[in-house]
Amino acid sequence: MESHASPKQSGKLIFLGLLLFLLGLIIGLFVHNMANPRMALSAHLEGVMNGIFLMVLGLIWKRILLSKRALAITFWLAVYGTFANLVAVIIAAITGSGKMMPLAGGKEGPAFLDGVISFLLVSLSLCMVAVCILSLTGIYKHIKEADIV
Repeated sequence: MESHASPKQSGKLIFLGLLLFLLGLIIGLFVHNMANPRMALSAHLEGVMNGIFLMVLGLIWKRILLSKRALAITFWLAVYGTFANLVAVIIAAITGSGKMMPLAGGKEGPAFLDGVISFLLVSLSLCMVAVCILSLTGIYKHIKEADIV
């Protein structure tokens, strides 16, 4: 099976990863200005770590052997999951809401805000699990193909 990975997708993942990394660094400058500084620290770390994840995914993209459609799905799930993670935690940091994240000091807030945060957290979790399964499958196919040659 030949790789359907697009160099354009790879470059976009690296670019978006750098952007997310930068946003995480900038958020780190404002941790003490947020309603929930612990959640702001989480947002800082989420931006940095998810940015690194996207950059690494972009770097290994050509080794993921999946169909064009599966690669497109993986690409968009990864982009949504990483950015939704940052957005959810930033909303929680700014508002103090986020009852789904009590360890970071999230408290029950207005129903609408908690609903948005909860939706983002659940949907991004499912997306990132799917991204990992798809990526592992594609990398496994690459490794198996390399063994045959």
